[in-house]
Amino acid sequence: MTVIGITGPTGAGKTTVLNVLENMDGAVADCDAVYHELLLTSQPMQNELKIRFGTSVFDENGHLRRKALGAIVFEDADALNDLNAITHRYITAELTRMIAQAKTDGRPAIALDAIALLESGAGDLCAVTVAVTAPEEVRVRRIMEREGISKEYARARVTAQKPSSWFEERCTYTLRNDGSREALEAKARALFELILYQGG
Repeated sequence: MTVIGITGPTGAGKTTVLNVLENMDGAVADCDAVYHELLLTSQPMQNELKIRFGTSVFDENGHLRRKALGAIVFEDADALNDLNAITHRYITAELTRMIAQAKTDGRPAIALDAIALLESGAGDLCAVTVAVTAPEEVRVRRIMEREGISKEYARARVTAQKPSSWFEERCTYTLRNDGSREALEAKARALFELILYQGG
């Protein structure tokens, strides 16, 4: 079984690419969803966060107060590093479990989907990494349509992220989404067939 890392800036088409792999019987692990699930269910991770940042970062129902935590970490680089060190360790452990489960289930591959795949260390779990990129204007339009936000806000979201070149330079492969959805699906299927069945 092959572990494939999928990353790239928002609005580039990662979901389309992941759907192709799922249609090829691959499994998908959404790292962001894993993180949010652990915040709700992992008592050990919650306890570590409380010890480091104080009990006030969680409400009486055990839910993270994102603004309270954000106020701490966005003004303190050491605090942000500590947050990442704690959460990445638990996320990596859960991803490792999901990879083992996919192997047990006889899946040909599992994709780890994360915008911060390379920075978080999750990329170390992958045999290959794939950057999904698209022209900036395409990404702006997609984010507007997907989230119902203004062009100015969508552009601000795009420009705040790393450029496509950053992902392309650091990944094993790149899927450039510069045509139709069908064209991207065809490119993704060809790439996954290369990786899974031709030793790519």
